[in-house]
Amino acid sequence: MTRLVLAIALLSTIISQAQIVGKVTDTNDNPLPFVNIYLKDSYKGTTTNDTGNFRLDVSETTEYEVIFQFLGYKTLTKTINATSFPYVLNVTMDEESVSLDEVIVSNDEDPAYRIIRETIAKRQETLDKLSAFTADFYSRGIWRVEDLPEKVLGQEVGDFDGALDSTRTGIIYLSETISEIAYQQPDDFKEKIIASKVSGNDNGFSFNSAQDANFSFYKNSIDLNASIVSPIANNAFNYYQYKLDGIFYEGNKLINKVKVTPKRPKDRVWDGFIYIVEDDWQLYGVELNTTGSAIQVPMVNKLLFKQNFKFDPNTEAWVKRSQTIDFSFKFLGFQGDGQFIAVYSNYDFQPPFSKKSFTNEVLLFAEEANKKDSLFWKGTRPVPLTDEELRDYVRKDSIQELRKSKTYLDSVDAVSNKVKPLDIITGYSYKNSYDKWSMSYDGIFPGINFNTVQGWNASAGLRYFKWYDENQTEWLSIYGDANYGISEDRLRFTGGITKNFNRTNRLRLSLFGGSKVQQFNAEEPISPIVNTVSTLFFERNYIKVYELNYAKAAYSQELFNGLRLFTNFGYEQRKPLFNTTDYVTIPNKDVSYTSNNPLNPSDFDNAAIDEHHIFKTGIRADITFGQKYMTYPDGKYNLGNDKYPALSVTFENGLGASNDDYNYSQLRASLSQSINTGNKGEFAYRLNGGTFFNGDNISFVDYQHFNGNQTRIGTSSNYTNVFNLLPYYQLSTNKNYFEGHVEHDFKGWILGKIPGINQLNFNLVAGAHLLSIENNKPYSEFSVGIDNLGVGNFRFLRLDYVRSYYNGRSDGAFIFGLKFLGFLD
Repeated sequence: MTRLVLAIALLSTIISQAQIVGKVTDTNDNPLPFVNIYLKDSYKGTTTNDTGNFRLDVSETTEYEVIFQFLGYKTLTKTINATSFPYVLNVTMDEESVSLDEVIVSNDEDPAYRIIRETIAKRQETLDKLSAFTADFYSRGIWRVEDLPEKVLGQEVGDFDGALDSTRTGIIYLSETISEIAYQQPDDFKEKIIASKVSGNDNGFSFNSAQDANFSFYKNSIDLNASIVSPIANNAFNYYQYKLDGIFYEGNKLINKVKVTPKRPKDRVWDGFIYIVEDDWQLYGVELNTTGSAIQVPMVNKLLFKQNFKFDPNTEAWVKRSQTIDFSFKFLGFQGDGQFIAVYSNYDFQPPFSKKSFTNEVLLFAEEANKKDSLFWKGTRPVPLTDEELRDYVRKDSIQELRKSKTYLDSVDAVSNKVKPLDIITGYSYKNSYDKWSMSYDGIFPGINFNTVQGWNASAGLRYFKWYDENQTEWLSIYGDANYGISEDRLRFTGGITKNFNRTNRLRLSLFGGSKVQQFNAEEPISPIVNTVSTLFFERNYIKVYELNYAKAAYSQELFNGLRLFTNFGYEQRKPLFNTTDYVTIPNKDVSYTSNNPLNPSDFDNAAIDEHHIFKTGIRADITFGQKYMTYPDGKYNLGNDKYPALSVTFENGLGASNDDYNYSQLRASLSQSINTGNKGEFAYRLNGGTFFNGDNISFVDYQHFNGNQTRIGTSSNYTNVFNLLPYYQLSTNKNYFEGHVEHDFKGWILGKIPGINQLNFNLVAGAHLLSIENNKPYSEFSVGIDNLGVGNFRFLRLDYVRSYYNGRSDGAFIFGLKFLGFLD
């Protein structure tokens, strides 16, 4: 034990002997946060923290020229002779004297426009100078909350494992990452995380990655949920006004400070300042704001981006040294702020890349990356912790072992496991965190629905969940559900068991079966909630169902990156069902219920199917071309690839049917993609097609059904898999078919330019849909709508006008999009 203490003390001494430490303040003795500090003619550097403190690691006792650079302040160079360590270097920085005295101002145009034009003209040349590099990367992310309510929407919020003080204020997330990164234009990127730390979780993995922080204002737009137009984009003059605020010198380099103002504040734009180097026409620094309204994340109040650049004489380029993103948020009683810091060092702009340097793996954790101790972090992190951050680490880390103990976990569970009076209706959960299992009961509310086959019906269920590690990469789930229809007077049960073996290839096995009421279209195009309202209040019983008794087994696994396989085999018994009630809340003399026969809604005596059984097999391959992925110690996380579409191919087979005519095969495929078109919005498409083999006389259950909509209510975030005016089963087929859906969300590109309307932050959406079936005339729809409707932070509504064309007839209707319903079903 004594040897261990001596070793730790010696290591701590070695670390402290190689540091230049100090504090940076302004002339009023206020600390300056995120000042760039580096050794002259090198990328060896650091950044001050929120309180102005810094630590710069050096290698030997010698003379150093230490440079301090900060936007709005004069760059300062300090020459020191470090004969012993730690060497204390406190500095005061003077505000930059920004002047217009040397600027020739024309009556015709502000000088800023010339500067911006020159910068735009050299934008691609600048990107080419930084076309390939390796670097070291450090990031830190922090989220704070203030006056957090104890309950939100009736649910206990908790204290985030002791993170909140008596005023329910504190840090709820704090993490750090140290990485090695490599980049090659246009979009090759890889990152190896050397160390990762999450406050209060010694088994956690920080999600602060370099790729997520890779924002370049030399690109035409910055993607922050919505694409925000860069002030030096090719089309920037359509969005911004510029004014030269002043000039100053960095050595012999003249720096222009340009004020950036949006022409239309509700556009996807920035406001603030950019600093541009004269003659080089490159960025020296960025101080730009945008809003949650602009990025269409209403809970975010404001985003502030700061970037600092340093001149590299070898490439004659100004390269990014640091970046900070500050934000504030408020939603449903949650309010607070946060910050992400990024520091770049040790650039190499002539890396020996080969064709094998970049793969689809964009992020990899080094072995034991999340097991680095405090001594490692003390000697490695380039930005010192603030007192607040240090206290958070100490407090959470000190109680970490306690939080893993059986006594602590049992006490926490005891609070959450308390039974409440309404639990029998709304549901109840019991958790044993120490032994890693939970049981839950799903109450009948809000799952009470109505249809004309079952009448009023409700479901209740039991769930058992067992996990085998902290991050739940391996788990077992067992469930059982019961559904009872009052008018039908029938109780049905379903249940199943699923084992997930890992989070790498996601090997998963399932067994499930039972008896249930099933829509003829297994994708369930009409939600039970919408059908309940439509039936009870408008006498429109669109849902059509049959009884499915089944027993099935399923297997899924990612065979290799980009290819995931799903297979299933099972027995199905199908029985026809009939209406059992004509109850309605508000009778309508002009409308009456239809039968449960989707082929002939006026026939109440005959069903669309007869009772039969069949064995069904299915195999589906989901292919993501060029799939990017991240490798964490606990698994593989797929990112997809926006450059290519995703392909899904399914072969379905019915055999051993009680009626030989019902045996069949179907091959179908789906191709889909969402394409970011920069500040012009997002374009999405989905193409589906298929063919039947031996399908002439099959059961209507096994037809290909298309997602129609007769309720005039939309429930999805987009309409790339639905025909909004097509009757649900009018064009169901057992022939060759093709359907195509395209939709473009302009994300404010059009409406944001219209005075008055641009204040509403609405999105224009346009779409087209086509269905072609063998031996049938094509069906088509065209639509135009407005998305992002709502009030304040609640933007879950959409309104479209849709026009359909089929068999020489044209119909039109408004579709009311209630996107939140997709989360309730």
